Amino acid sequence: MTQQIKDVMTKQIHSVRRDATLRAVARVMKDHKIGAVLVTQADGSLLGLVTDRDLVVRGMASDRDLDKTSVAEICSTPPVKLDLTAMVDDAVRLMRERAVRRIPVVADGKPVGIISIGDLARAKDPGSLLAQISAAPPNE
Repeated sequence: MTQQIKDVMTKQIHSVRRDATLRAVARVMKDHKIGAVLVTQADGSLLGLVTDRDLVVRGMASDRDLDKTSVAEICSTPPVKLDLTAMVDDAVRLMRERAVRRIPVVADGKPVGIISIGDLARAKDPGSLLAQISAAPPNE
C-alpha cells in the first residue's frame, strides 16, 4: 500500500524567520537536538532550509559573523519541497534526484512538516539498520 507523506513525516517542525542570526539558529538546533531548521518569510511561507552543516560550511568556515549574518544568507533556497498530499515514493525519488536527506512538507506554501531519510526508512523498511538508528534518541 502506498503511503502519503503526511502519514510518515515529522510533524513537529522548528522554524526561524529569515532575519534570524546564525547563532540564534544554532541555539534552536541545540535546544531541540535537531540538525535542520526551516527558514520562513514574514508571512510564514517557506523560504529555505538550513542544516548544521550549512552553519559550519557556509557560516563559520566562511568567516561570517554569527551574530550579524542572517540565516537567509546561507540557507538552501529555493528548497526542494513536497506538498502534504505527496506520496512517500515521491519523496524517495526527489531525495535520489536532488541528493538531499530532508525535504520540507508544505500546505498552501507554509511548512507543516519535514520528511527525512530516517522517516522514509522507518516507513519503507522498519527492520533496516537506518530505521533502527533513526528511531534512537539523539545524542546529548
